Amino acid sequence: MITTDTGVQALVGLQFQALAETLAGQPTSIADAPSLCEGWNVRHVVAHMTMAARYDGPAYMAELAAVGHNFEALSNKIARRDGERPFDTLLDDLWSDTMAAWAFPGGGAIGTLAHVVIHGLDITVALGLPRTADDQATRLILDSLTTGDLASSFGTAPGGRKLKATDLEWQSGNGTVLEADAGDLILALAGRPRPQLTLAVQ
Repeated sequence: MITTDTGVQALVGLQFQALAETLAGQPTSIADAPSLCEGWNVRHVVAHMTMAARYDGPAYMAELAAVGHNFEALSNKIARRDGERPFDTLLDDLWSDTMAAWAFPGGGAIGTLAHVVIHGLDITVALGLPRTADDQATRLILDSLTTGDLASSFGTAPGGRKLKATDLEWQSGNGTVLEADAGDLILALAGRPRPQLTLAVQ
């Protein structure tokens, strides 16, 4: 079991690359398919995920200042603007060494890994594809969303239920058992609507 930030960070690049490989094997038309991120197509999510590949520190700060230091506004602006880039170019950014070494500002290694895993699911689940995050990374994010640093970060909680993954060995909590595949559990904990999973809202 990985317990160090260095170990967690080492998984980041592998998850970016796995997502890139899966998307590269699909028709390019998927770029314009809707994702689970409201209002964003697949290309917009990939552009959002890979901002750091195109903007170094000063460039990012300049972009942030231009929108009054509103991160949500910046995310939407860059996702839509950079999402118009050729999809192959955006996939190259997923594969880049820059993204493998990137750390989510203020989120630490686990926040960085969550960014990749959750947004990866926003894409693959919407497309009907298997999750690309490996089991190790998936368990780490499930642990963090339930009992770790990211617990309640998205305003959801198990609500006195025992969550159990059906596609890998993982469970957490006590109470009535709520079973689903690991990807759906992560999405529900991350505040994404999942018709078969209703978690308590905090």
